Amino acid sequence: MNKKIVAVNAGPRMGRNTETLIAEASRGAESAGATVERFDLFKLERYTGCISCFGCKKEKFKGHCICKDGLTPVLDAIRESDGLIIGSPNYLSEMTASFRALYERLIFQYLTYNLENPCCNERPVPVLLIMTSNAPDMMYRGLLKNYQQTLSRFVGPTQVLVSGDTLQLTDYGKTDWKWTMFDPEAKKKRHETVFPKECQKAFEMGSKLLLS
Repeated sequence: MNKKIVAVNAGPRMGRNTETLIAEASRGAESAGATVERFDLFKLERYTGCISCFGCKKEKFKGHCICKDGLTPVLDAIRESDGLIIGSPNYLSEMTASFRALYERLIFQYLTYNLENPCCNERPVPVLLIMTSNAPDMMYRGLLKNYQQTLSRFVGPTQVLVSGDTLQLTDYGKTDWKWTMFDPEAKKKRHETVFPKECQKAFEMGSKLLLS
């Protein structure tokens, strides 16, 4: 039977770092024979994070978020998938608000508040979590460890890929502000030498996702 991977882009900028790494990981999954269904969170109909209605805590809705909005087809697809690729840029030392909305809804629907069985997800799937940032990746080890542990516990075994010190703009000199915090040449050099290796790693991790 053909395996299905869901790829979720929680970044707004098409063709840039986050979207590129997700695309490479998706290509890797396809090279291993999987079908990839893609969602771009910034293109969906209006949605929110968890509204704490506790509908998913009722026995007849167990493991299902009952809030119906733009995230509903994403949650449904993940629930029926064989693996998840999800990526977000880092904004102000966190994932995007779009990522957080999905993350809240994805995790909370499986949380039971039951000590004997805290998670009701009966179909764990492997996860590849991708994060990009203009800051060095070492700054976010604690943040990513928390996400990795929670996703592993409630969704499935999670691997992490981080791309730090990324190139934000093709030409830093064309901004209306003086971005003196960055070295444009160093950013460009890293993008030309290191980022392709990260793309290759994303491809490889995507190709092995179903083996996790």
